[in-house]
Amino acid sequence: MLIKRLILSILVLFLSVFAEAKPPELTPSMTHKKAEEILKGHVSHKELTPEISRRALKNFIDELDPTKTYLLENEVEKWEEPKEELLVTLVSSYKKENFEIFEDIYEVMIQAIARRNALETKIDTLSLPKDAKASDFKDLKWAKSEKELEERLLALRALQLETAEQLEIESKEQFMQRLSKRRINREDEILQEGKKKLQKRQLFAYFLKSMCNALDNHTVYFTPQEANQFMIQVQQRLFGIGAQLRDDLTGFTLVRLLEGGPALQGGTLKVGDKIIAVNHEPVAGMDIVEAVDLIRGPKGTAVGLTILRESGEGENKKSEKFDIEVIRDEIVLKETRFEADKIPYGNGVIAHIRLFSFYQDPNDSSASDIRHALDEIKKEHRLEGVILDLRGNAGGLLPQAVAVTGLFIKKGVVVSIKDSGGNIQHLRNFDDNTAWDGPLIVLTNKGSASAAEIVAQTLKDYGRALLVGDPYTWGKGTYQTFTLDSGNVDKVNPQGEYKVTRGLYYTVSGKSPQLTGTKVDIEVPGGLNELEIGESFAKFPLENDEIPPNFVDNLTDVHPFHRGKMMRMYKKNQQPQIDLYGKHLDLLKKNSTHRIEQNKNYQNFLKEVRKEEHDVDSSEKYGQNDLQFEESVNIMKDLILLEKIEAPSLQQTGS
Repeated sequence: MLIKRLILSILVLFLSVFAEAKPPELTPSMTHKKAEEILKGHVSHKELTPEISRRALKNFIDELDPTKTYLLENEVEKWEEPKEELLVTLVSSYKKENFEIFEDIYEVMIQAIARRNALETKIDTLSLPKDAKASDFKDLKWAKSEKELEERLLALRALQLETAEQLEIESKEQFMQRLSKRRINREDEILQEGKKKLQKRQLFAYFLKSMCNALDNHTVYFTPQEANQFMIQVQQRLFGIGAQLRDDLTGFTLVRLLEGGPALQGGTLKVGDKIIAVNHEPVAGMDIVEAVDLIRGPKGTAVGLTILRESGEGENKKSEKFDIEVIRDEIVLKETRFEADKIPYGNGVIAHIRLFSFYQDPNDSSASDIRHALDEIKKEHRLEGVILDLRGNAGGLLPQAVAVTGLFIKKGVVVSIKDSGGNIQHLRNFDDNTAWDGPLIVLTNKGSASAAEIVAQTLKDYGRALLVGDPYTWGKGTYQTFTLDSGNVDKVNPQGEYKVTRGLYYTVSGKSPQLTGTKVDIEVPGGLNELEIGESFAKFPLENDEIPPNFVDNLTDVHPFHRGKMMRMYKKNQQPQIDLYGKHLDLLKKNSTHRIEQNKNYQNFLKEVRKEEHDVDSSEKYGQNDLQFEESVNIMKDLILLEKIEAPSLQQTGS
C-alpha cells in the first residue's frame, strides 16, 4: 500500500534525518539575534507575535515527537492549545532572551524518552496485534494514557515487522536492530548525555527550526551539518570518496561506488567492503551521518579507511582486514543532475532532456549541460523536437531557471521578484543564441516546483512550449535567500545557517504559481496525479498575487544611468509573445485523450493510482514510470506532423 509505505518511511527515517554529531554553538543571546535576523528578512512576518508563538510552540512539540510515540495529551495540551496569557508571556520572555517555556517542554520530552524505553522493554514480552493498519497512523492524535501509548507502540512494532518480512536484503532481526539504533541515536541527540549545556544548545536549534517553520513552509534553519547537506543537494556535488554506504551495525558496507569518484577510480575499494574505522577511529555504533562526516573532507586530502573484505565461500569463507588510503576529490552527482537521450522519429530524433534540479558550480550548470547535450545530438541527427522533462524537479538556483529558459527563447523577461516593500526586480535573458527554436514540450507533474514552474510557465507565457502532464504543478511561488555562500561552502557558521522567504516571484505574464501551480495544456496523468501534495497542503503558505505583464520591457527597474546603454544591447531580437501551438491544441488533446482511453495498460494504471491505498508495486506493473512520458512522445509526434503538414501550405499561400 502506498500510504503504508509512506507512513512507515516516516516512522523509520525520521529517526536519522535530523541526526547531528554535536549541537550548534548557540547561546540565548545568539539564538535571539539569529531569530531577529530571520524575522527582519521575512517578507511578511517582522516580529514574534502571539500567533507566530502559537505556531512555534506546536512546531517545537512536533519537532521533538513527530510520530506522537513519546508524549501524552495531558503533557502537551497547555502548549498545543495555549491560552493568550501564555503567549503574551512567551513573547515577553523571548524579548529578554529567555526560553524557559521551551525548556519546560524539553524537560517533559526527556522524561518521555525514559518512559518510552521502559515501554520498549515491556513490548518485547507482549503479543503483537494482528490487525494493525498503517492507516491508523495517519493524522494521529496524542495518546490519552500510557496504556494507549503502549498499544500504539505494539501496533507500530507489528507494522515494522510486517515491513521487515517484505525486505529481502536483510533479516528481520537486522532490520529491527537498525530501527532501534536510529531511535536511540535520535534520543541521544535530545539527551546529549545529560549535559545541560549541550541540551540547551540543541533546544535552541529546535526553537529556531520551529520559529522558522511558523513563518512559512520554506523558511528554514539549518544546523551546520544540515547546511552542508543542503548545498550538496543544490549543487549536486560533494567532496569525499564517492561511495554509498549502508549501516550494518558493526560498520558501514559499500553498496555502490559512484562514477568518477576516487573510490571507483582508485581500484582499491570494492562493493561489499565493510568500513570499520576511519582514520583509525572505530565507526561501529556511530550514526551514518557521523561516519559520512568523517569520510568527507577537502579535495586532495587523504582519508584512511580500515575495511573488512570477505573472500571464499562456504567453509572457506573468511574476512580479511585492510588499511586503505583514499585521496578525496570532487564528485559530481551526474545521475541526479540531468539525463539526455533520444527517440527515433522519421528521418530524425526527438530529444528527451530529463532535468532533476537547477544546479551550478564553478565547472558546470544545468543550462550549459543541456545546451551541450542538444548540440551533440544535432551533430549526429536531424533534431525534430525536444521534450524537456521537469517531473519531480523541485527547483534549485533561480539564475539557472533564467538560463535554462533562455535556451528556448530570445531576449526578454523570464521572472520577476517582488519583496515586502513592493519593489519589483526583473530577471532577464540577454542571450538570443537559442539552443532550440523548434517544437518543444515541457513535461511536468505535481512534483515540479519552484524553478521548474518558472521555466514551464514562462515558456508557456511566450507561446514557446506546450505543457503536458499532471493537471497542475506543486504551486511554490516564493523565493528565498540562503545565508551560506555557494562559492564558499567550507565556511559554515557554527551557529547554523538559514534560508528565509523574501517575497513572491512572477513569470513574464505577471502570474505567480503560488498555491495554484502551473496549469498544463494537455493533461496526461501520472503516478502523483491523485496525491494530495503541493503548496496548498503546506503549513502557513503565502497568498497568491499578480503583477502587470512584462512582455513589453522598457527596463524601468534599471537605474536611468545604465538604462540607455543596456537598451541598445537588449532591444534587438527580443522574444515576442507567439501562439505556435494554439491552432493544433484541440486536435492534440483529442488524439491524446483517445489514446489514453484505448490503452488498457494506461487505464489499469489509472484505476490503481485512484485507489485510496494503492500498491506501488502493483501500479508499477502498468508502467507508471514511463506511460506518462510515452504519451508525451506521442503528442510530440503529432505536433511535428501537424507542423510539417502546415508548412507547405503556408509557403504556397505566401508565394
